[in-house]
Amino acid sequence: MLGAMIGDMVGAPYEFDRGDKTKDFAFFNPRVGFTDDSVMTAAVAEALLGFARQEESDDDEVRAAVARSLQAWGRRYPDAGYGARFIHWLWERDPRPYGSFGNGSAMRVSAAGWLFDTLEQTRRMARLTAEPSHNHPEGIKGAEATAAAIFLARTGADKEEIRAYITREFGYDLTRTCDEIRPGYHHVESCQKSVPEAVTAFLEGTDYEDTVRNAISLGGDTDTIACIAGSIAEAYFGIPEEIAREGLKRLPDDIRDLLGRFAECAGPEYLKKSGLGGR
Repeated sequence: MLGAMIGDMVGAPYEFDRGDKTKDFAFFNPRVGFTDDSVMTAAVAEALLGFARQEESDDDEVRAAVARSLQAWGRRYPDAGYGARFIHWLWERDPRPYGSFGNGSAMRVSAAGWLFDTLEQTRRMARLTAEPSHNHPEGIKGAEATAAAIFLARTGADKEEIRAYITREFGYDLTRTCDEIRPGYHHVESCQKSVPEAVTAFLEGTDYEDTVRNAISLGGDTDTIACIAGSIAEAYFGIPEEIAREGLKRLPDDIRDLLGRFAECAGPEYLKKSGLGGR
């Protein structure tokens, strides 16, 4: 989960094609700060903590808890950079899904990849985190694919196994390289034009930092692409302690507190992979 937030922060200064599609940039520059991606990641995590390790849970209860948490955190940070339709959803008295296939469902889902013991349950919970707002099939697919990649990465699957599973189950094209994607890629906020690119950035990455640099170098919606890629890279490579420390410095107290509670629930494996063990 911290891997998603750091990706968000590092990628934010280059959103809307404000970078020059290079991997050569200061990883934590003075403009680095969290956006709605980190806030919504925290919101989903807090909601799912209430269902972690439960043998049974009701779909409607999970969806309702996620919706409440998204609204609570979103209202706490109203200027974090939400999309126009989502910002209205945050303030509705009776929020309803609006058929979104935006990449928000994928960028906020990382907690689901860590808190559940089976791939089936992970995908179910990912779907339920998407459905309160992003109930279009592509929005659901993006959330499930991201959470599944995280689950596979943390449970020992290698990159080719992850590539094969994501391709088979979700139909994403993972045959292109970053070099092939980069020239024509532009700012687009759909799951179907973000999740495959983020997974590719991970597949080509040599470690956590390199994965995030790959994602940002593609251009476009860089904070979200790096958020998704970073969430998978955290589970596969782990985050170096110095990067984890720098990321934590840039997060507010309530998110840092939530990360501590999340790490306690997710267990020693997450504490090690997140880099939080040395904080």
